[in-house]
Amino acid sequence: MTVTLTRADGSRERLSDDVLDELSTALRGPLVPGSDTGTPEPRAEWNAMYGSRAALTARCTGTADVVEAVRFARSHGLLAAVRGGGHSVAGLSSNPEGLLIDLSGMRGVLVDPERRLVRVQGGAVLGAVDRETQAFGLVTPLGRVSETGVAGLTLGGGYGNLDKKYGLACDNLVEAQVVCADGSVRTASETDDPDLFWAIRGGGGNFGVVTTFTFRLHPVGPIVAFAGVMYPLEDVAAIERGWREYADAAPDEVTTAVFTLTFPAAPGMPEIIHDRPVAVVAAVHSGPDPEAGMRVLQPLRELGTPLFDLSQPMPYAVVQSSFDGLFPRGGHRAYWKSQYLDELTDDAIDALARLSQDRPAPLTLVNTFRIGGAVHAVDPEATAFAERTSPYMVSFDTMWTDADQDEAAIAWSRSAFEEMTKYGNGRVFLNFTGRQDEPLQAGTDTAFGRNLHRLGRIKAALDPDNVFQLNNNIVPTPD
Repeated sequence: MTVTLTRADGSRERLSDDVLDELSTALRGPLVPGSDTGTPEPRAEWNAMYGSRAALTARCTGTADVVEAVRFARSHGLLAAVRGGGHSVAGLSSNPEGLLIDLSGMRGVLVDPERRLVRVQGGAVLGAVDRETQAFGLVTPLGRVSETGVAGLTLGGGYGNLDKKYGLACDNLVEAQVVCADGSVRTASETDDPDLFWAIRGGGGNFGVVTTFTFRLHPVGPIVAFAGVMYPLEDVAAIERGWREYADAAPDEVTTAVFTLTFPAAPGMPEIIHDRPVAVVAAVHSGPDPEAGMRVLQPLRELGTPLFDLSQPMPYAVVQSSFDGLFPRGGHRAYWKSQYLDELTDDAIDALARLSQDRPAPLTLVNTFRIGGAVHAVDPEATAFAERTSPYMVSFDTMWTDADQDEAAIAWSRSAFEEMTKYGNGRVFLNFTGRQDEPLQAGTDTAFGRNLHRLGRIKAALDPDNVFQLNNNIVPTPD
């Protein structure tokens, strides 16, 4: 099983059978070379642009396996990537030339309803967490697509359907078990290793491999009020103006966004929206009375003449998976860009309307998110995630299927992003960032702001050799 891998410095190293046998013996999970195409991957990469198998994969079964894989990568100076949910838009959970530390088999979720805590392994996806916590009528704030990995989502911040009431995923993290670059296992919390705990709440995978997360839970569901209204895309400018007026005044129980896309001809959906460009106004009311919540959401159903309205009291777990069909694993090529806005002006809305009607592929989305409430209640320097003031975020989720369209689709996304810089504040959300020929450090200065210096110091203390560099990378910067 001799394998040649790329090292972190870009050189190549041939690992002998004896060396690989030593690692294989130390692992409980299998060690799989890229040439072993007969062994299926437990979880494929989400972005089809990065579907190649890793040159060597350590399929970890628990923290001890992760320790062995990290020590091996460090001792041989290997370029190493980490896969949890495998949902990285930028393909940072793939590594065709190096070592992949794969946690996707580590999917355990354990709920403590009395203490309102849930412990989640690093390979779990958010749908698995929702399923277990909703059995007790509890939730922790996670994302909007059930196949998203909990690890990457949380380490990068973690927006979702409960933002305004309960904050980001990283705001609800109370403890984490982390395998650091030297192979040590640390418990990070407000009282134990507080610098590491601060850094992993928004600082990405720069500081180690998180093998378990412990989150705070809140009483929500199992039924919540949901608004999902599809309007003609040609009316999007007027719709978004009305939505802005509603969103600016909405209570914190309401988290809402506008998505524009060409809705596919999905079975069970009315023909009037089959392959039809639409503006989807979506919202969740997290209060305890779904019927009262529906009354609060009612204005979103009256912003124009809907093509289709699926608003209704709905199981929270169903809401969390309602957009899954638009984001199939391995089904789309993707390159995303995002930025924050201090104000959603009429000119910004008009620009978004033009862009939403000039998308490069039907699968491409142009989205506007309303942020506030509990997200903004956290001080920008209380966690590594620094963006705590902007009321709006715009994202261009550029997705297509034909590899021949790569150049044109990426160019459109970059052009759309540049167009919105006229209205944005210069800050970006790193989890909604594609990577083609950009350096790994791209966007970290604007995303982290004043927090970047502290992050660099913590990186230097925990990972001075930058073992964990396949991420939105923070360069070690000792004082």
